[in-house]
Amino acid sequence: MSPDDETRGDSTAVDIELSVKNVDPKLIKHANDADEAMKAFEDLHGEAIELDDATNRRLLRTIDWHIMPVMCCVYGMNFLDKTTLSYASIMGLKEDLSLIGDQYSWLGSLFYFGYIAWEYPTSRLLQRLPLGKYTGSCVVIWGMILSCFAAVKNYPGAIAIRFFLGVFEAAVTPGFALLTSQWYTRNEQGRRVNIWYSFNGWGQILGGLVAYGIAVGSQKNGSLIEPWKIVFLFTGLLTVSLGLFFLWIVPDSQLNARWLKKEDRVLAIARVRINQQGIGNKHFKWYQVKEALLDPMTWAFFFFALIADIPNGGITNFFSQLITSFGYSPEQSLLYGTPAGAVEVVALVVNGIIGDRTGQRILTSLGGLLTATLGIILIVALPLDNNVGRLVGYYLTQAFPTSFVALLSLISSNVAGYTKKTTVAALYLIGYCVGNIIGPLTFRPEDAPRYVSAEITIIACWGVCLFILLFIWWWYNKENRRKADIRSAPGYVRLENQEFLDLTDIENHDFVYTL
Repeated sequence: MSPDDETRGDSTAVDIELSVKNVDPKLIKHANDADEAMKAFEDLHGEAIELDDATNRRLLRTIDWHIMPVMCCVYGMNFLDKTTLSYASIMGLKEDLSLIGDQYSWLGSLFYFGYIAWEYPTSRLLQRLPLGKYTGSCVVIWGMILSCFAAVKNYPGAIAIRFFLGVFEAAVTPGFALLTSQWYTRNEQGRRVNIWYSFNGWGQILGGLVAYGIAVGSQKNGSLIEPWKIVFLFTGLLTVSLGLFFLWIVPDSQLNARWLKKEDRVLAIARVRINQQGIGNKHFKWYQVKEALLDPMTWAFFFFALIADIPNGGITNFFSQLITSFGYSPEQSLLYGTPAGAVEVVALVVNGIIGDRTGQRILTSLGGLLTATLGIILIVALPLDNNVGRLVGYYLTQAFPTSFVALLSLISSNVAGYTKKTTVAALYLIGYCVGNIIGPLTFRPEDAPRYVSAEITIIACWGVCLFILLFIWWWYNKENRRKADIRSAPGYVRLENQEFLDLTDIENHDFVYTL
């Protein structure tokens, strides 16, 4: 990624006059309601600071090298830890835990019951507690819980592990969305969200290779414990290690980044001033919750996440069994699942680059959704003996996250007001959870090995998602025109430092929505 390309179009590369004077009392009831960024400027007493192109590029490189690698690796484990169950299902887990009927499907769904139960509480904790420390602590705990799966001996024990795994993973995606909006300009956010989310694909590649190596190695040389338990221990302990590194490297905000000089901390805040969002606010504001619940975009996001993740929940938990249904052995399914991760990586990275450069994240993301739809149609329509063609169809389905990630990045870019942002993110991920709970249940045991009803459900869901995305694109265009009319009206006055007043995107008429 080239900082030169991204900073050239941002108006942050100009002289920025920083002042905390003349805040309009009509928009702030209490001084403490202002954004945390205001604290960084209280001692400047109106002093002007310069943020030129070279400085902006230097800061962006520093931020990227310190934050993005650890976010990418942790997010890869976030996906791998969920799909470990799928690998284990064909390595003896079902037989060892005596799973019958749809018990395996419920194990896939129970993760999301824990996730959905804790999603809103964790969004409040992300606002109230230090962002970096809380997110990193959750990563460490989820890794420890995953390791404990190796000690599970029955179905009730597996239920408990899956539920609490969901509880502690609930902080990761909203936490990463907040970190991205905190550190990057809107021009930069789409690509970054796509990059760290694309490590889901790297996680699938790593997981498939590790599981294949363990399965084949155990067959040839034997093992002291069951192969599926080794998979859980490997992924769990690796997650703990990454969580500890995350705690060490990722700060709570620019204000306490140990790897930034004192003067650079202020500049790092100044460079995201263009976002009109500040860097964080610890005060919970009920009026922002109400605005979020009345905003049509909140519910468009929610229903998109719910409907889009019905296919995700099914494919994530059954992809190994789906590949075996194409005529491949269990060991081959572990190995042949890895190229799907590469498809996801390429789709997301390309989607992020094109979306940011064209300024059309939503429309660009439709390419991945249409590609995935073509893939599932191939699985359904091709003859059963066309193993290669149906496998290629499965690979194409892994382009589907582009639209989900596009909307996730828009929560970073288009939702302002810290309480509103955490509320919308929580609802979006609650929709994600509900979809993922339903998804595995569409793969009914009596439909094996074809799972035709599940495949048709996937096609229908992605078709509905296409229309929701077009509606969101139309709405944001309409709102940008409305705000432009307000700004061009005679007598319109822009408030000084309004970007640090924790205004919502609807309150702030200078806030322009990203498409």
